[in-house]
Amino acid sequence: MTPPLLHLEDELTRLTLAPHLGASLVDWTLRSNGAPLLRPPAPQALENGLPGKLGGFPLIPWSNRIANGGFDCPDGWLALDANSPNDPFPIHGSAWQQPWQVTEQNAQEALLQLDSQHPFGYCASLRVRLRGGQLQIAMLVTHTAKQPAWHGLGLHPYFPRTAGTRLQTRASEAWLCDATKLPTERIDLPEHWNFQEARLLPDTLVDNGFGGWDGHCLIQQPDLGYELECQASGCDYFLLYCPVGLDFFCIEPVSHPVNAHHLPGRPGLRLLEQGQSVALGFSMQCRLL
Repeated sequence: MTPPLLHLEDELTRLTLAPHLGASLVDWTLRSNGAPLLRPPAPQALENGLPGKLGGFPLIPWSNRIANGGFDCPDGWLALDANSPNDPFPIHGSAWQQPWQVTEQNAQEALLQLDSQHPFGYCASLRVRLRGGQLQIAMLVTHTAKQPAWHGLGLHPYFPRTAGTRLQTRASEAWLCDATKLPTERIDLPEHWNFQEARLLPDTLVDNGFGGWDGHCLIQQPDLGYELECQASGCDYFLLYCPVGLDFFCIEPVSHPVNAHHLPGRPGLRLLEQGQSVALGFSMQCRLL
């Protein structure tokens, strides 16, 4: 039997969450016609417990991939195992693979909480709120282990992609990757990835990180009758994933580049002592066209 889902709605939109599946966003739709604001869940994704086939999920206590089987902390090496059958590296942290508890809920707002001991002790909260067609997500993580550790945060939303989907956002740099999807070189933003003016998504694969971000992006969906004005806080980076020939794409607000644990200076990561916290926020305002 599938554990209960959580439903929120405002005057314009309706949101479904799966607390038991890593606090995943199952779907977010317009109430008037059911148009998807996030990618609709894949068939059987809920029954099979697959957050990566739903509308999105939080990335705690790191985003994307970590190489070398772990990373250094002040008190020694923290070993990590691969945690996805589709990737040789530990990916997306640990919160997306654990059940969260609902501690507060009303018609438009919910607070979810996770007390985790893997890969170290931390307490995470996720406050989700709908108001006037805006989805607000506030993430707070407090380190609870005695030994300090590096933290990074992110959110992994999946957006619908049609022939008319356009993206507008600013960045100053991009990371090139190797065949393992790990970053190899940071470069000035190339013109073919310049979205300062709204433009169609590329026809070729994009699976890269971007820096020098102001946290803002605009997703125009003329074929679906709306646009999303998005704003992130607590992060200077985003990941853009545009798979070829599929009906979705991802723009992910993240606090650090891929594999930052092994990059010089550990950009975007925070070394937290017991009781210290780090936060990330992301809002998506729906406007009808």
